[in-house]
Amino acid sequence: MAGAKTLTFTDANFDEEVVRSDTPVLVDFWAEWCAPCKALTPVIDELADEYDGKIKIGNVDTDANREISARYQVSAIPTVLLFAGGEIKERFVGLRGKKDFKVVLDALS
Repeated sequence: MAGAKTLTFTDANFDEEVVRSDTPVLVDFWAEWCAPCKALTPVIDELADEYDGKIKIGNVDTDANREISARYQVSAIPTVLLFAGGEIKERFVGLRGKKDFKVVLDALS
């Protein structure tokens, strides 16, 4: 489902890929059955292409990775979290437009 530059984060690799990352990381929490999540996928893929090498961008399947979803209190999807220095810097809940993410990402890159 993810684009070529969109990473896949899991319970197993989340701490290494996201929490301990030297660069900011945008994480899209989604599920296969979620229509708004599917609508957001092309936006996430475009951002992954645009910010390649500057900001890691990927997704977490909440059905397959319940531990990480619970740890960050993801109770509604889509939820997109921006991590920097291992901490959540921004939380987007619900379907958002590309410009909403770009404002925050441009401030970091």
